[in-house]
Amino acid sequence: MSAEAVGMHMPAVVTLDDVAAMNAADPNGHRYETSPDGVLSVMPPTDSEHAIIASRIFAWLIMAGWPAEQVLQAVGARVPGPSGDGGRIPDITVWRKPPSRRVWSAVTDLVLVVEIVSPGSETMDSVTKAREYASAGIPRYWVVERDGAQTVTLHELGGDGRYTEHARMPLAWLLQAAPADHLDG
Repeated sequence: MSAEAVGMHMPAVVTLDDVAAMNAADPNGHRYETSPDGVLSVMPPTDSEHAIIASRIFAWLIMAGWPAEQVLQAVGARVPGPSGDGGRIPDITVWRKPPSRRVWSAVTDLVLVVEIVSPGSETMDSVTKAREYASAGIPRYWVVERDGAQTVTLHELGGDGRYTEHARMPLAWLLQAAPADHLDG
């Protein structure tokens, strides 16, 4: 189907309900998100390398004692903004308490968001989402590169409402440490 054909059927304003319906209806596993400014993003399905990285981080957090109800993969987060709410689906999220059982959970209890960079999402993950998550007040944001070392950049929210780089290391190094060294509950 062409972009023109899809565009003819798109509503003038895409709501979070619309985005949830797009995610549910896509038989090919694309991920649909929207920014707080209403910009729709469509990402291709994840590949096995992406899934392995997510699984390794998820298992590391669970084995360190985080409850499974608080460490989630690919769950919707309602990201507030001046123009309205956006809906992002981070690769991994860690919550102070289990989030609501909704498609788009409020970010108020988010402790950490992890995004694994996929080809073509570099700017989205390192600039756009970093700005949105910082504006939403999420205390920690980690970006995992798909380079040879699978470099993880750990960002912490500063008093000025912006992220500062706290540390940068290969994923293997991170997974040798205790999560408490980088993440307090």
